[in-house]
Amino acid sequence: KIDAEGYLVSDEGHRLTDALFGQEFLSSISLTESFTLKSNYKNLDIFVEAFDQPYMIRHLEKSDSKLIGELPYGLKVELDSKSLCIDEWDRFHGLATNGVPFVFSRAAQVEFFDFLTEFDDDSVQIDGITYQTPNYYLDKEEVNREKFWSDIYREEEPGWDLKAPASPLESIMAQLKLAKQRVLVLGCGRGHDAALFAKQGHIVTAVDFSGEAIAGAKELYGNLNIEWVEANVFELPSTLGKFDLIFEHTCYCAVSPTRRSELVRVWNKHLDENGHLLGIFFTMSKRVGPPYGGSEWELSKRLSPHFQNRYWTRWRHSLPRRQGKELVVYAQKITK
Repeated sequence: KIDAEGYLVSDEGHRLTDALFGQEFLSSISLTESFTLKSNYKNLDIFVEAFDQPYMIRHLEKSDSKLIGELPYGLKVELDSKSLCIDEWDRFHGLATNGVPFVFSRAAQVEFFDFLTEFDDDSVQIDGITYQTPNYYLDKEEVNREKFWSDIYREEEPGWDLKAPASPLESIMAQLKLAKQRVLVLGCGRGHDAALFAKQGHIVTAVDFSGEAIAGAKELYGNLNIEWVEANVFELPSTLGKFDLIFEHTCYCAVSPTRRSELVRVWNKHLDENGHLLGIFFTMSKRVGPPYGGSEWELSKRLSPHFQNRYWTRWRHSLPRRQGKELVVYAQKITK
């Protein structure tokens, strides 16, 4: 694991302090084609679970117009200035020249501005060379249209449709020992997760933007006691009411990232007092979607004003194509 400050952490939660090991391990990290982080340390393939970006730039220096970032353990890496981009908290991200994602610490960001000859909202200039600084996430307007999603269900085999409930869900439900509850599943797709809740005796409402998805869900699970609703998650019917639990799985990663905080407010609005959010989130450095990536840092930042975390863990028993990407969160609504 890599913690919020960029240091290696053991599974037992202890920060590793050996500088040589830290340098060797961080140097061995790569971003795979499936957007997971792996280390090939001493010829062993190891998944890397980073709380934020894997490279946390603690300090910055400039050498012959090249940006050099210093990581924990004293490791120095060259940064690709052409890859710079900014998140909604005004933090600079990018890629090291070895392709590994980085983010500036507060101290490094102050040092970065000292190197700039000019800057504005869209670009920075270093030694007379201008570099564009787009938003971290590259929005796709089509995701806001029902037709985009229904066309995928109609014409393709959706990559998010596992034809079964999310693999962590049954295990988590057994651990939580949930009593009979009113459950809302947003972005339900063909209804596999909603069906599992219904089969376990919960009162389930399942919502999807796509009419094609809802039709498929009814065909598969029309015999179960589930209320199916075709609606945009940002324009839910006023009659929907409150729920004891909202389940999130592949909705957060599908909506435009600029609306993620709005989605968190939707969860908050439709949860009863002391209600809970149960979510399976993707943690991966993927700027383009859907599915869009995300980090534990980002999710924590969005949830903290509204929710108190009760369970927060990276899932280690994922399907092969999701290995190293799944984060399970169980959080209680903060009642003010």
